[in-house]
Amino acid sequence: MGGNAFAFDFNNVAKQAKELAASSYSKPEGNLPKEISNLDYEQYKDIRFLPEKFTWRSQKLPFELAFFHEGYAFDQPVKISEINGQSVKEIRFDPNDFDYGGNKVDTRKLRGLGFAGFRVHYPLNTSKYKDEVLSFLGASYFRALGKDQTYGLSARGLAIDTGLSSGEEFPRFTEFWIERPKASDKELTIYALLNSRRVTGAYRFVLKPGSDTTVDVKAQLYLRENVSKLGLAPLTSMYLHGDNQRSQGEDYRPEVHDSDGLSVASGTGEWIWRPLVNPKRLLVTSYSLSNPAGFGLMQRDRDFGSYQDLDAKYERRPSAWVQPKGNWGSGRVELVQIPTPDETNDNVVAFWVPENVPKVGQPFNLEYTLSWQKEAEKRPPLSWVTQTRRGFGYQKKSDDNSIGLVVDFDGPVFKKLSDKVQPEGVVSADDNGKVLETKVFRNEATGGWRMTVRVRRNEDNKPVELRGFLRGGSTTLSETWSYILPPN
Repeated sequence: MGGNAFAFDFNNVAKQAKELAASSYSKPEGNLPKEISNLDYEQYKDIRFLPEKFTWRSQKLPFELAFFHEGYAFDQPVKISEINGQSVKEIRFDPNDFDYGGNKVDTRKLRGLGFAGFRVHYPLNTSKYKDEVLSFLGASYFRALGKDQTYGLSARGLAIDTGLSSGEEFPRFTEFWIERPKASDKELTIYALLNSRRVTGAYRFVLKPGSDTTVDVKAQLYLRENVSKLGLAPLTSMYLHGDNQRSQGEDYRPEVHDSDGLSVASGTGEWIWRPLVNPKRLLVTSYSLSNPAGFGLMQRDRDFGSYQDLDAKYERRPSAWVQPKGNWGSGRVELVQIPTPDETNDNVVAFWVPENVPKVGQPFNLEYTLSWQKEAEKRPPLSWVTQTRRGFGYQKKSDDNSIGLVVDFDGPVFKKLSDKVQPEGVVSADDNGKVLETKVFRNEATGGWRMTVRVRRNEDNKPVELRGFLRGGSTTLSETWSYILPPN
């Protein structure tokens, strides 16, 4: 389509996705020469796109583009084109646009390569410098940043059969079209074509950088074959250890995670908070809902003292909140947690699974806003869980094999609470657990309230699911704390 004169929009991509779904899938082949395919991760990271080659830099436009070189795990090229008015022109790969660092590479052997992905730069933190605010790299992964944030969790275009024994399928964005911005633009529009063995899709991303950067997502999907589990608006993160799960090794850092919990706004007024865990084996849980108001993997703890990591800066990693547009109907928010031995592996995935899966060949439309938050994170209106801790304080160890949990709540509802009202903890367990004791205390250090729970597991090889909240009289004062004790 290079150089063609026509009005390019979402419908053009949707037409390609529909036509692609009607044809058989052809698995793409890698095209890397040995000079690149043999590089390890650190060597690959040493390849950088030259700043003077950034797209739109010479035109002094508000946004700029830089590109990722193929290599390491990214061995398949993606096609990237610029939309300029009614002209669509491919941005061509040129090895001379890259600095290969300490790698000894014969660039003459790289002429036939393409880009692995791209990133967007914008003056986010200061008007004098264009920060990286969005990147697309690998399969259908992308991630964004708001002001004073560092990269943490990622989003995906689509998740297929995540957590199933049959294995996961990873669709990938094979082609992008990016609208050239005007000098006064504060938004950037990106179109993408998704393809995999069983699904194709057309996507539009509208990037709006700010204190909380947002990405408006519009998608139209087509199934080539039936899919067991279709995961929409997926988020991918990492949880190694935290306040509810101590490190198994000698780690000086109290907590290591990109997210510490899953937040769900049910749409009925109830808010649910599930603290994350690093389980010993695969753990899949879900919440059945109709027309959810939103969900997200959140990093609520913003205290450096909780992490003590000067390099990773976990306290600055964003939360990601999915806010549906329109009615999503019935389905479930599913949380998949996978064991991980270290922080290099993403082991947490959350997504929406629709109850009614689209039929093969029929369009399935989806829209939502994805917000990358830090200072103004989405929270319940009354109060929320600030931390969950496991264990007992200074006391004789219980001889009834019980497990102790300490849950802290904070929020504006407590500032209005009458001194005559004593919050009550309402806690229940599933059939594999028995709640032995629940107490609630004023937390003088924070102004919130602390709930302690003592529970006993019936069978050690099975999980225990707990639900609890604070109540004042007949009035609910907090979100629902929804905790799972993985099998021992």
